[in-house]
Amino acid sequence: MLNDDLHTDAHALLPGRTTDAGATRRTALQAALGLGYAAAAAPIMAQTAIATPADGLTAGEVSFTVNGFKVPAYRAAPAGKTGLPVVLVIQEIFGVHEYIADTCRRFAKAGYLAIAPQLYARQGDPSQYTEIAKLMAEVVSKVPDAQVMADLDGAVQWAAANGGDAARVGITGFCWGGRITWLYAAHGPVRAGVAWYGRLVGQASELTPKHPVDIAPILKAPVLGLYGEKDTGIPLDTVDKMKAALAGGSPQAKASEFVVYPDAPHAFHADYRASYRKEAAEDGWKRALAWFKAQGVV
Repeated sequence: MLNDDLHTDAHALLPGRTTDAGATRRTALQAALGLGYAAAAAPIMAQTAIATPADGLTAGEVSFTVNGFKVPAYRAAPAGKTGLPVVLVIQEIFGVHEYIADTCRRFAKAGYLAIAPQLYARQGDPSQYTEIAKLMAEVVSKVPDAQVMADLDGAVQWAAANGGDAARVGITGFCWGGRITWLYAAHGPVRAGVAWYGRLVGQASELTPKHPVDIAPILKAPVLGLYGEKDTGIPLDTVDKMKAALAGGSPQAKASEFVVYPDAPHAFHADYRASYRKEAAEDGWKRALAWFKAQGVV
């Protein structure tokens, strides 16, 4: 569990307390989003966690409806601007918590409308879990890929109606969200994707019928894969399998690229965790922004 002081400090960072019509209290939507650092991700490395201010931004909680369900989301964008490039920011297994919200603010500082929908909202609240195994078993494993694809379509539609340019959309995701980034690049209206250490292979199931290696040949948008050499959950031979699948695919598949960081573990971008590797994270971030620019998102 988070200690009380750190838990309080994390919530003090939330821009949703002071933006969006001057809200000063945690709303029900914020509770649904689980903002603050996820308890299951503890211990939190407060000394390396990045806190991006919301000054100059419109940042906070929104929602949109998909198939009758109100999907909560966090978004950040340059204040007062329209026609903005859009980036979908896809959560780790811990859901949309402060790290994902901060990443949205980083993109907003770079000129994007960034939106991170809570893609487990129908299955449960990841912020309520203290054990990763229980979170995986009781929530994450019950999330259908088809539901996620529909919710991301809804996020794009919301962004287009609220200052974003639907013709210039990118997607990026971390861990669980890295896998989703590959899948959505074969499904949705995006120009480019950046997948951070997303799983590439797996067993087919009713809820997850295909994995990135299966859809690689039919990508509609090129993806930059950012992976760690020392990631014990994603062996480098699976990266090789993905490269082979991409090489025989669509022009967008063939245009996809990988960067593998020597000595970097899984979650090397997660600045609030012990897995954080500053040099790899900063290089990956620069590459992500350059990739989106090269592919016409910006």
